[in-house]
This record gives sequence, C-alpha cells and structure tokens, in this order.
Amino acid sequence: MATPPHHPRRSDTRRRIQDVALELFAEHGYEKTSLREIAERLDVTKAALYYHFKTKEDILVSISEDLARPVDELIAWAESQPRTLATKQEMLRRYSDALWGAVPLFRFIQENQATVRELSIGESIKSRITALSEMLKEPDSSLSAQVRCMTALFAMHAGMFAMQGIEGDPEEKRAAILEVALDLVAQAEASGVAG
Repeated sequence: MATPPHHPRRSDTRRRIQDVALELFAEHGYEKTSLREIAERLDVTKAALYYHFKTKEDILVSISEDLARPVDELIAWAESQPRTLATKQEMLRRYSDALWGAVPLFRFIQENQATVRELSIGESIKSRITALSEMLKEPDSSLSAQVRCMTALFAMHAGMFAMQGIEGDPEEKRAAILEVALDLVAQAEASGVAG
C-alpha cells in the first residue's frame, strides 16, 4: 500500500512562521507586530510569507487550531464517557497535558487578553473552556460544587503562570497544579447534589 505524499518542508516552514510570529507577538505585542517584521525575522520575503498566511490573524488562528486539537479530542472523548468522578479526573489529566503542550499560546493569550477578545480565536477558546466546564459540573449540584468544578479549570490556567515565579522542577509544579484541580473536582463530587 502506498503512503500518502509527505511535505515536510512546507509543514516545517509553516511551523517556523508560527513559532517566530508567536515569539514576536510575545516580545512586542500582537498589535505592534507586522507581517514585514515576521518576514524579516524569518529572513524571507513578504511574498513568501503570504504564500502561507495572508494576515497576522491567519497565523494566530492556525497556531490556535494546531494547539487546540488535543482539547477538541478531549471534548469528543469526554462526551462519550459516563459522567463519573473518574471520568472528570481523567479529563483534568488530559487537559493538563494539552495545556502544557500549548504554553506559548497561553502565555500570548495572558499577555494580550484585550486583543484576543477581539479576534476570532477568543470565541473559540471560550467555547472550549465552556464545554469542558459543563462536562465537569453537574447541573443539579449545589452552587458551591459547581464553583469548585469551574475553579478546577481556572486553577490549571492560573497555575501555569503563577508557578513561573516559584523555584522547582517544572514537572513537580505541573503535578501540584493538577493535584489541586483534582481535589476541587473530588470535593465537588463529595458535596453531593443541592438539597
């Protein structure tokens, strides 16, 4: 059986453009970075950059889509699972993997929140987080249990940034953040339904 043609050069170029753009967006901000600067940093012509991406937003959307793919896969998996504590905890473990695989994007989002709200990726990120939080919480749970479930996700987001200033092994920090999120969901489950 023949294997499909592989175009490593094109995908490598696309990845390089994404990496350099994200680096420049982090250094100078999204609004202050031009396609010309991205092309210069890559040492290519603006026309060569246009071959892959027409706008800065196209670059950012492609980065977001690539890094969000594991979250989309997680949502699809979770929708097919029973709504048990074990499923919710596995969701958080998988979400932790996805988050740590997308640290540069989340750093960009943190530093450019106003811009992200204006771009199409803002709504797509928000819809994914909403879907995850809906799968973690039970509608008939007490209000405090629902807050714990939603806080578990936010603890993971905030933890990525809060732990940057704390000394220690990155994997130990990641494990500590996940432990807090898992505890919050377990506490929510233990508190039971609203009476």
